[in-house]
Amino acid sequence: MDEFTPEAEPAAVKAIFGPQSDQARAYFQALVRDSDLLGLLGPREMPKLWSRHILNSAVVAELVAPGKRVADVGSGAGLPGIPMALAQPAAQFTLIEPMERRSDWLKKMVAELGLANVQVRRARAEEVGDAFEIVTARAVSALPKLLRLVVPITHAGGEVLALKGSKASEEIEESRKLVKKLGIESFEIIQVGKDFLAEPTSVVRTKLV
Repeated sequence: MDEFTPEAEPAAVKAIFGPQSDQARAYFQALVRDSDLLGLLGPREMPKLWSRHILNSAVVAELVAPGKRVADVGSGAGLPGIPMALAQPAAQFTLIEPMERRSDWLKKMVAELGLANVQVRRARAEEVGDAFEIVTARAVSALPKLLRLVVPITHAGGEVLALKGSKASEEIEESRKLVKKLGIESFEIIQVGKDFLAEPTSVVRTKLV
C-alpha cells in the first residue's frame, strides 16, 4: 500500500458505530480531504486512519455512560471526541480546541455530520470556566502535565480518560506526587475495544475524590 493511500474500511466500523456508521464514514472522508491542508494528521497517517485514529478513539466510549457530560481537551482533528460522540450518542460532548483554524473546522464538522450531542469551544483548558463529569485527551501531554491542566475542569468525583501508549505505567508513577494536591482517588489502566480491534486502546482512567 502506498503510504499516502487511505485505509480501507475495517469490518469493525459497523459494529462500533451502528446507526452512526454513515456519519463515521463522512468524518473519515473529511479527514482524508482536509488533514494535510489544516495540519490535522500527516499524510503518513492515512494508511491507519481508521484503525489507529478513528476506531482507536471510538472504543473509549465504552467508558462513557448515557447522559454524561464529556469534555475533549486539545481536540485538534476531533480525536477522540467526534468518534466517541458517534459511538455514544446519548452523552453530551464539548470539543475544546484553542487554535482558530482547527476549532472552525470542528464546528464545520459538527454541522456537516449533524452531531446534535456535540459543541465546540475555542479555548485553552484553563479558560473554559466549566466543569465536566468526564474529561478526555489524546496526544496532548504527559500525564502529570495533563492532570494539572484538566483536573480544574473536572467535577469532584469525576474522571479523566487519557489515551496512552506503552509508557502509561511510567506516567502514572510520575503523577503520584500530585495525588493530594489535585484530589486524585485512583489511577487505572484499562484496555478498551478488545472485541473489535487487533490492538485495543490503552486508557489511563484517573478518578477524582
